[in-house]
Amino acid sequence: MNVKKEVISILLVDDEPHFRQGIRTLLNFYNVSASVGFNVVGEAASVEQAIKLTTEQHPALILLDLELPPEDGITALLRLGDLPYTGKVLILSAHQQDDWVFRAMQAGAWGYVFKDQLATQLCEAIVTVINHKVYLPPDVATGFFRLFQYYTGHSLNSSNGIHLTEREQEVLNWLVQGASNEQIAKHLYITVATVKAHLTAIFEKLGVTSRTQAIVKALKVGLVCP
Repeated sequence: MNVKKEVISILLVDDEPHFRQGIRTLLNFYNVSASVGFNVVGEAASVEQAIKLTTEQHPALILLDLELPPEDGITALLRLGDLPYTGKVLILSAHQQDDWVFRAMQAGAWGYVFKDQLATQLCEAIVTVINHKVYLPPDVATGFFRLFQYYTGHSLNSSNGIHLTEREQEVLNWLVQGASNEQIAKHLYITVATVKAHLTAIFEKLGVTSRTQAIVKALKVGLVCP
């Protein structure tokens, strides 16, 4: 018996038609392979068009660029947040500076993906956000929470009784810097399988289930320095 897929309505907001077409192509590919379906209900090249289409179509998800001349995506985020109804917003941006990520998340975005990483991260990001969770790849999350700590003035002095071995601490330090399993293995002169074993132990001790959650938890409780 065929099970009907959940279909997510999506609004594309980017001033480059070729980029929007590329996103459509990716989404069509995901429609074949993913557990959920995606339906593009509109495309916008400006903030005003995005506001109009959101009001008319009520998309569940808005894929938003941060370059929308003469305004920017931060303005769009703030204006979308003022609407009676707006879907969750996932940022797709070429801006990789920590302050852009921080401003976008502060303005109400549910996630942030660099444009040069869309092919590997977009589907996961969409599914994560639709399931009411924030999506930040590990390297993005690290910079965001460093700025979060700076701007909120939080002093993180206690690890709340979490005790890691020396090697687990080393693995965690590299994880927070955005290193992959292969890179961690190379830095510490251990195998990838050993890295995975350490990560499993770290996740269990932190009470988390993903790399991003581990980074967030480690920064919050002071296991690593920002």
